[in-house]
Amino acid sequence: MRKSALTTLIAASVAAAAVTASTQAFAYGAGDFFTRVGVAKVEPKSDNGSLDAVAIDAYGLETDVEDDSAFAFTLGYRFTDKLGVELLAAEPFDHDFTLGGGAATGSTDHLPPTLTLQYYPLGGTDAYVQPYMGVGVNYTKFSDEKATVAGVGEVDVEFDDSWGAVGQLGVDLLIDDNWALNGAVWYMDIDSDAKIAGIDAGKVEIDPVVVMGGISYRF
Repeated sequence: MRKSALTTLIAASVAAAAVTASTQAFAYGAGDFFTRVGVAKVEPKSDNGSLDAVAIDAYGLETDVEDDSAFAFTLGYRFTDKLGVELLAAEPFDHDFTLGGGAATGSTDHLPPTLTLQYYPLGGTDAYVQPYMGVGVNYTKFSDEKATVAGVGEVDVEFDDSWGAVGQLGVDLLIDDNWALNGAVWYMDIDSDAKIAGIDAGKVEIDPVVVMGGISYRF
C-alpha cells in the first residue's frame, strides 16, 4: 500500500508536467491562499523497533504500530508563482500497538502538525494539472497512551513528543478558478522515546507514510 500509493503519485506528478490548458488560464500562483480538505491515512513502517519493560522483567519486545485514518486539512500560501508554504493539521489519529507479538497491547493518540516549504514547477502557468513537492518539519504530540501486559494487567506507558524532517509530493487537478481535486503523500520521520511504568524502555520508530485525498479551495 505504501509503495503503490507513492509510486502512483510520483507518476501522476511527472505526467502532469506535459499537461496544459488550451481554452482557459487559471494561473494559480503568487498571492494565493488555499485550503485542502480530505481524509488522511497514516501508515507506520513495518518494523517499529523494540522496547524493554524493565519494571516487569520483559525485554526486547518487538513493537508493531497499526494504521489509522482521520479527517485532515491544510492551510497554505503561495508567495511566488512557484514557491509556497503549507501547514497540515488533522483530528487525532488513534493507533493501536502490540509488543512482543501480543505480550502487551495498547493504544495512543497523536496530532501531527506539519509545515512544508513547497515548489510548484508549473506555478503561474495555465496547466490544469499542478504537481508540487515539499520539504519541512513535523511535530508529533502523543496523548492518551494505554497498555495492558499479559499476566500483569494495565501498566503506565508514555511516548515523548517528537520533532522530525518531512518530505512531500502532491498534485492538484484544477476544476475552475477556485476548486481543485487534490492528492498528496508525506514521509515523516517520527521517533519517540518510550517509558513503561516510568522507566525508559527504548525508542519507537513510527516513520509513517501519510496519504491524503480530497479537495482544494483557493481564496
